[in-house]
Amino acid sequence: MNGMTITQFIIEEQRQAKGATGEFTLLLNDIVTACKKISLAVNKGALAGTMGSLESENIQGEVQKELDVITNEIFISSLEWSGHLAGMASEEMDDPYEIPAKYPRGKYLILFDPLDGSSNVNVNISVGTIFSILRAPEGVTHPKVEDFLQPGTGQVCAGYALYGSSTMLVLTTGRGVNGFTLDREVGEFYLTHPDMRIPPDTHEFAVNTSNQRHWEAPVQRYVAECLKGKEGPRGRDFNMRWVASMVAEVHRILIRGGLFMYPLDSNLKDKGGKLRIMYEANPMSMIVEQAGGASSTGRERILDIQPAGLHQRVPVILGSRNEVDRVVSYHRD
Repeated sequence: MNGMTITQFIIEEQRQAKGATGEFTLLLNDIVTACKKISLAVNKGALAGTMGSLESENIQGEVQKELDVITNEIFISSLEWSGHLAGMASEEMDDPYEIPAKYPRGKYLILFDPLDGSSNVNVNISVGTIFSILRAPEGVTHPKVEDFLQPGTGQVCAGYALYGSSTMLVLTTGRGVNGFTLDREVGEFYLTHPDMRIPPDTHEFAVNTSNQRHWEAPVQRYVAECLKGKEGPRGRDFNMRWVASMVAEVHRILIRGGLFMYPLDSNLKDKGGKLRIMYEANPMSMIVEQAGGASSTGRERILDIQPAGLHQRVPVILGSRNEVDRVVSYHRD
């Protein structure tokens, strides 16, 4: 294990950034604290009696798990007071969160999914937190929705925490991707996965095949060719995975390569896709691209999209570059 803590790593990053004031470093430290608290809440699970569903629904119309609400509150309470943020937006809330007037304002915006994959909580499968940091427009201290609607290329940082057999925090500030593992005895994240890279080729893909009959032709073609294995046009066997937790899927790809798809299908066409661009697609796309992979809707690079709404959905195809390029080429045919 590398002896560098995440705090040391963040300070070193700050030293190499021109004109750094330390505000961004302090914001990342607050995020680290929030993720530690969420890790504890998730790990207590049934022991704390927080595993049941609530009657309320979030903006997506999905029934909220009790931990969804708890983790959302943890993230807000950990970040609202510090003075590093102009505004916050969560997948669990209809509108941006207004930072109370008693707290100072900063120059950054944060968007987050406090508990991605929460439908897996009751069956003890890995879940996570996803976050995206943007700069607030110049002079904006009370941001409106349109101030958050920046393309993914505008992100200054993206990351996720994975709450599994160990708790990991994976982070990019546009200078590669690094992974940190929580030492529970010390209460500190240590750098364990420096400079994470996604191999360009893979024999593994992840997709929910129960939706196969609804997919568009290019995705039908890609998956059919993979399933034919050595006897098919690809000339080799593929393995299929599906966890139904984007954090877990992307983490596997960062560790050993692969392709993750939640493509457009006939059931999702009116919604635009399944995954939310601001809370899931943009931050994960930045991480994947910084690790040498690629991310697309099948028709365009996700990070280039100009968002139209905080809860806009898009198709997502990301992972090993050569496989993403192949699926994209099928959309052109």
